[in-house]
Amino acid sequence: MGIDLKAGGKSKKTKRTAPKSNDIYLKLLVKLYRFLVRRTGSNFNAVILKRLFMSKVNKPPLSLSRLIKYTKGKEDKIAVVVGSITDDIRVYEVPPLKVTALRFTETARARIEKAGGECLTFDQLALRAPLGQNTVCRDGTMGICHFLSDYELLYLPND
Repeated sequence: MGIDLKAGGKSKKTKRTAPKSNDIYLKLLVKLYRFLVRRTGSNFNAVILKRLFMSKVNKPPLSLSRLIKYTKGKEDKIAVVVGSITDDIRVYEVPPLKVTALRFTETARARIEKAGGECLTFDQLALRAPLGQNTVCRDGTMGICHFLSDYELLYLPND
């Protein structure tokens, strides 16, 4: 008996079809965005759904300073981050931002709302922009993660 392999002996990569987390709120969001992907056919909703499936490691946090940098000139749009927003004490002035994220730290939420901005959840975003109109999608940088910084030291260029 031989092994059933595709042409060239390459096995197909697997991809997640559901989150591994047992978080019931995450599962409700997945159910909502599955419906939106199916009924609207919007690419934006498909991207959000794919990112909701990702592991915690692949949903790195985004600091307030980076969020401000990315949304400069796009103040009228809603910034969408599938991950958490963390505060950055190096930033003195926070512009009024509209941000959707899975999670906000207490201080980040307080500073955004004090500046006249809004902190939205993904179900509120689905009501406001079901097709992803006037949104800009961002994600955190993987290089910021602590576990990656340990391994990067092993593979420094020009060693």
